[in-house]
Amino acid sequence: MVTSESDGMPLPGVNVIIQGTSTGTVTDIDGNYSIEASENDILVFSFLGFKQQEIQVGTQTEINVSLAEDMNALEDVVVVGYGTQRKEDLTSAVSSVNSEDFIQSNVTDAGQLIQGKVAGLSISMPSGDPTASSQIRLRGTSSILGSNTNPLILIDGIPGDLKTVPPEDIKSIDVLKDGSAAAIYGTRGTNGVILITTKRASGAYTNQVDYSVSLSTQQIFNQLDVLSASDYRRQIENGTRDASADAGSSTNWLDEITQTPFTQVHNLTLRGGNNTTNYLATINLRDLEGIFLKSDNTIFTGRVDINHYMFDEKLKINLGIIGRSVNYTTTGDGSSFNGYTYRQALIRNPTEPIKNPDGSWYEVPGNFNYDNPVSRLNESDGENKSQFLRYNAQLTYEPIEDLKLSALGSLSRYNQTRGYAESKDHISNVRGGVNGFVSNGTQETEDRLLELTAQYSKTLLNDHDFNLLAGYSYQENYYRDYYMTNSDFPTDIFTYHNIGLGRRLEEGQAGMGSNTSKTNLIGFFGRLNYNYKDKYLLMGSVRHEAASQLYKTDEPWGTFPAFSAGWRVSEEEFLRNSNIIDNLKLRFGYGVTGIPNQLGFGAVALLGYGQYFYYNDTWVRTLAPSQNPNPDLKWEEKHEYNYGIDFTLFNNIVSGSIDYYNRNVQDLLFDFAVPTPPNLYGTTRANVGEMKNSGLEVMLNINPINKEDFQWSTNIGFSTNSNELVSLSNNLYQTENDYFTTGGTGEPIQTFTHRVRVGDPIGNFYGFKVVDIDDDGRWIYETPSGEIQNYDEFGHSFEDKQVLGNGLPNYYANWNNTFKYKDFDLSITMRGAFDYQILNFERMYLENPTIDNYNRLQSSEDPVFGKTTLTSPLEYNSYYIEDGDFWKIDNITLGYNFSEIGKYIKSARVYVSTLNTFTFTGYDGIDPEVDRSGLAPGNDGRDKYPTTRTYTLGFNVSF
Repeated sequence: MVTSESDGMPLPGVNVIIQGTSTGTVTDIDGNYSIEASENDILVFSFLGFKQQEIQVGTQTEINVSLAEDMNALEDVVVVGYGTQRKEDLTSAVSSVNSEDFIQSNVTDAGQLIQGKVAGLSISMPSGDPTASSQIRLRGTSSILGSNTNPLILIDGIPGDLKTVPPEDIKSIDVLKDGSAAAIYGTRGTNGVILITTKRASGAYTNQVDYSVSLSTQQIFNQLDVLSASDYRRQIENGTRDASADAGSSTNWLDEITQTPFTQVHNLTLRGGNNTTNYLATINLRDLEGIFLKSDNTIFTGRVDINHYMFDEKLKINLGIIGRSVNYTTTGDGSSFNGYTYRQALIRNPTEPIKNPDGSWYEVPGNFNYDNPVSRLNESDGENKSQFLRYNAQLTYEPIEDLKLSALGSLSRYNQTRGYAESKDHISNVRGGVNGFVSNGTQETEDRLLELTAQYSKTLLNDHDFNLLAGYSYQENYYRDYYMTNSDFPTDIFTYHNIGLGRRLEEGQAGMGSNTSKTNLIGFFGRLNYNYKDKYLLMGSVRHEAASQLYKTDEPWGTFPAFSAGWRVSEEEFLRNSNIIDNLKLRFGYGVTGIPNQLGFGAVALLGYGQYFYYNDTWVRTLAPSQNPNPDLKWEEKHEYNYGIDFTLFNNIVSGSIDYYNRNVQDLLFDFAVPTPPNLYGTTRANVGEMKNSGLEVMLNINPINKEDFQWSTNIGFSTNSNELVSLSNNLYQTENDYFTTGGTGEPIQTFTHRVRVGDPIGNFYGFKVVDIDDDGRWIYETPSGEIQNYDEFGHSFEDKQVLGNGLPNYYANWNNTFKYKDFDLSITMRGAFDYQILNFERMYLENPTIDNYNRLQSSEDPVFGKTTLTSPLEYNSYYIEDGDFWKIDNITLGYNFSEIGKYIKSARVYVSTLNTFTFTGYDGIDPEVDRSGLAPGNDGRDKYPTTRTYTLGFNVSF
């Protein structure tokens, strides 16, 4: 019998061969084998992930073997584009994180599993909404026209997102960071590639059942301090607030709309089969509650993965199905929890009651944007339901040695239905004099993928290793949505279930709309890897691709080449016997990727329907130009250089990597104002701009202590990113100015927050700079020329604005530690972001004491600049721009592992965990980890769902 040395379990599928011959066998499902051998024969036992063992037969008639796990073999293989590769052979910037290094807590999605684990990959969760997803940014900004900035996410080679499979179902995550690694994916790989490998069926497992459960609760990470009812009455006493502001009650509005949430996650995994046919099936239930009432998310996911081998194991058939059902409550039209309700809880007068004596809601309709938050929750009713189903199949055929042919196909379908209703007593209907509002909508997507690949591997003259890949890819996406709104209902009892009852439909004033799109992407690709004596490594790839978005352009096809090289210096004679350096590799990579125009039919002239006009006793809808033709439209192209070093020192105690990258994005798309005539439409989209990103990434892994009863491993990461918009014009297309504005403060300030300008980085805040306050409580400004002016002298015009900071961090760092003592384990992950600013919307709106009709922050009573109380009106200026630097002790997990518990329990583990545990920062808002997406990063908005701290108790068991 052949068993595993670590747990004594039998190993099926172990190869048992008589050394020097082709005679051999394979162990069965119970680890048993039988082979005829003579006394002088040597049996070789080999199995993937275990150290090979050789035993001479001698006089033995029964040979039992325990194979030890080969940790180097297990960790040495990483997933790359369309295959795997030994880590030693990598010539590109690729990071790999295995399941044992994941964040061990109740995470929201796959992104949080590797938060702070990959240098250069920024992962944040700026919202505590149970329907939210991680926000990902890899090596800076690559586009300015609002196209997708997320990395390509592939789940077992098929496009998906961070929630396609539950975190508990993931085995490893590999990140292709540089252009040479991502170019094999062409246009889809511009923002990097994240390869998620799920737990798969395998003949290496015996029949096994795994079950895990986690129970969690949350609290607001850092609650804002607003004035209480007693504060209102103190101000009235002191004469700083009118006595009419006291409505006679004492209400903590935030308490009235929040709850102590309870979240439970259950995951069941079944494995079984043999070397010919094996399977894995998982069921996952995530029942999530948010900190607000009517804030939830229930996700049910099932997955099946089946392998079957035929024709002497030359043909492998893999079948997979993923099904997911999502259901959550909505308190806004098209949203989950409406953050506007949270805003109302902060600004609501704490002396006002929730209801009037007659039981109706206490409302003040005349106060602008001022609602009863409890009424908003109770007088709205909504639900969002969606279903996702993915079928995939892969055939892998090895007709001859060294040749592998593969065909991968998948069909993914997503369907969503949503309904939302506001009753007659909802404040929006009270103000508008409308008897109720209802909205219904649906959304449907379908994604088809076919990829054909052929790989040939060969070793020549013992020193020359070649691997050649060729392939074809076709992806097609279909999207359709539909919505309808109606108002003025005779009754509320049907909520959103009978939308046709509303009178606005009869009056022709109901809202209605739909949209349909279809795109496809065709690519041919190839790659060659060459290895000479495990010293000199070369990789070259090319992808030739066409997208339907470039229909009718002169260049619908794009070619995206890549090249990388590596030199394993440690294999040279002068370092081979070094006592310090175990492994040293130098890398260089260059790759080109592209981004197509996101709008369909961008190259041709389009007509669109506009307003109605009255003609010949009837209303006729206008038809007018909506787009100019531009056959020169083409791909945005990112050219990236990467220089890297991989090293291992002191007998594997220290290891790490250093990468420096330089990205140059050319032919950026932008909408230019053009004269009419000769043009038919006022703007034309063209490829003109240029942008640069560069940065340094360092990852250091250390194993300071590795004793039998105690181990300590630590890793430290550091990364930088600098960005510059180089150009927005050429000889044909010129911008009127070398900048444009973006972002917004909302009402009533109503201005932009950021400026994007040639020569500057993306993310610059742009506004008035204040340096002091006068004795009357009015701002004192500094002009762009450096002149100091008082409030009346200052012009308050666009020309008086200047750069106030930047919303994107220049530096990121992380420090992760894992301790193991006997059966106990403790992991602590820490991370931070530095040298960036945040616009604190809550302070900008709620820290101004001139506002009497809304509640304010307690800090509104503090002297500004330590002098006096502010008397200037609401304004966006530098006083509300704060440094966002932070250091978080993010995840702390303490666990205890049980082994050999009786006859039927293989192993078990219990753990406690916290997430978003402590933050060290000077920022006065809830959390310095705010939205950094788009062109207006760093805006900490008023309606943002507050981030939370999570406490978890978990239990895992294997049978």
